[in-house]
Order: sequence, then C-alpha cells, then structure tokens
Amino acid sequence: MSGLVVLGAGAWGTALAINAAARQPVLLWARDAGQAERMQAERTNARYLPGIAFPTSLTVTASLPQALALPADGLFIVGTPMAGLRDSLAALPPAARTLWLCKGFEAGSGLLGHEIARAIRPDLRCGVLSGPSFAQEVARGQPTALVAASADADLAAQAVAAFHGEHLRVYSSADPVGVEVGGAVKNVMAIATGIADGLALGLNARAALITRGLAEMTRLGVALGAQPATFMGLSGLGDLVLTATGDLSRNRQVGLRLARGQGLPQILRELGHVAEGVLTAPTLQARANAAGVEMPITDAVVAVLQGRLVPAQALQQLMARDARAEA
Repeated sequence: MSGLVVLGAGAWGTALAINAAARQPVLLWARDAGQAERMQAERTNARYLPGIAFPTSLTVTASLPQALALPADGLFIVGTPMAGLRDSLAALPPAARTLWLCKGFEAGSGLLGHEIARAIRPDLRCGVLSGPSFAQEVARGQPTALVAASADADLAAQAVAAFHGEHLRVYSSADPVGVEVGGAVKNVMAIATGIADGLALGLNARAALITRGLAEMTRLGVALGAQPATFMGLSGLGDLVLTATGDLSRNRQVGLRLARGQGLPQILRELGHVAEGVLTAPTLQARANAAGVEMPITDAVVAVLQGRLVPAQALQQLMARDARAEA
C-alpha cells in the first residue's frame, strides 16, 4: 500500500491513526492548525485521548494540500462527524479510495454516507469502516473487531490490509447499506437504553429494548436495501450492544442524564463531544416514515429529545402498545 491519510483528528480518527501507525507511516490531518502543532510537538492528542502516545510513524498536519497528496493507490480515512462528511468527500482527489468512520444520517438531507457519496462524488472508490469500538480502547491496543464494507471488494481488502493486526481484527463486507444503517440506528437505541437504565427499570427492560431495537434496525435496513444477516454482525448487534450498555458511550450518557431530569442543552454542553444519536433521531424517524417502517422506540426517543414527553411517559407509551407476534 502506498500511503494512509486520516482526515479528522477527533478521538476516533486519532485512535485509528495510532493503531495503523504501528505497521506503516500515517498522516493525520487536523482542521485546526494550533491543535495540529500541539499534537505533533507533544506526540499525543491531549484533548480527546490524553496520555496515549503517538508512534513515531504518525505525523500530524493542518495542511490539507499535504494530506490530499496521496498516490492514486493510497487510502483516505474520513474521521469527521457526519456533518463534515460531504465537505470531506468533495475535497478528495478524483477517483480517490476512501472509507468514512462517521455513523448516522446527514441532517437536512437525511442521507447515509454512501448516498452522499453517490450524489456528489460518484467517481470515488468508497465504503465505510464501522463496528463496536470505543476510541480509547482502540488507541490503547485493546482487542477490537471492525468491519470494512464496500461494493468494491478490492477497496474492502485494502482496508483490511491497512488495519488488521495483533489487536484489531477487521472483517470485510459487501453490504455498506446494512453497515451504515446499523451504525446510525444503534446510537438512537443507546439513548433509549440509557433512559431505561437511568429510570432503574432493570435488566429485563434493558434486554427487551436492545432486542426490539435490533428488530427496528433490521426492518429499516431491509427496506433500504440491506442484507438481513448484516444486522446479526459487528455493525448491527455488536455495535448496538456496546453502545447501549457501555458507559463510554456518549449516546447512552444522554439517555441516563435525561432520565435523571437534566435538560438536553445542559447534557450536550457538559458532554463536550458529539452525541450522534441526538442529531440522528429525528432524521431516522423521517426516513422510517418515508419507507413505511414502524419504529416505536425511535418515536419515543424523538418525543423525549424534543420535550414532548418526559422519560416516564415515553415508557408508558411503549408499554401500552397492543400485543402482537414477535416476528
């Protein structure tokens, strides 16, 4: 492989850059020149991953022309939030090979990553890298498994070659639609599970929410063209379980704090990081409605986030639904 560039120096982009730099030279691009200079000098990302040292083969820059000057067979990893994906893809050179890390639907358009790429950069060889992963654990070298999904089998194989190693296992998939739906929906379900746990509803309620959340995820994914089996894999069930139950999950933290009576603006201000599920929830609801897919847990989360229901009322609404067959 002729080079690896990670665009975006947040927690997740930096963690993958650290991981990959153990095996090859990696260039990490940060939008803020001051941040890039500090990271390069201090050899750590003190804001997002304090105390985790950079390998010597990891270089940080704020020069976008330098970052985009990859050989044609190099690999770009877009590590921005979903709100930055469109601009990042637009900046890439012609026919670039790229995978993005962001999970969710674009606010306003309601598009998934592959839909954005198809609309604005059909020339790109592209896909998504996703799965159950907290950035801190990846950066520390703790065992993690991800999935690289693309309709381009060679690109997926290139991503596997770039990241698969002693501590990070990377599988390939030909279903980017399913992988992206799983990555988007699980954030909303994590808010719901956080609310349930914050209300001290018990482990039975948590198991029920995760299971029915997986059912909602699968229904929508299939309606959008995904393969059902994808949702039993890393980017579906795996990511859902991690994000819904792990206290490092910002989306779960949103739910926990909502259940304790905190207002959403205060929660987001105190978290200090993007909680994609908050942005995703109303767009997810709109996509589900347009596809004719029933998603009652999503509806309840949106109602709580918008202040139309308090958490206890949302629970009552879900429990009052008519009985039906499970499948």
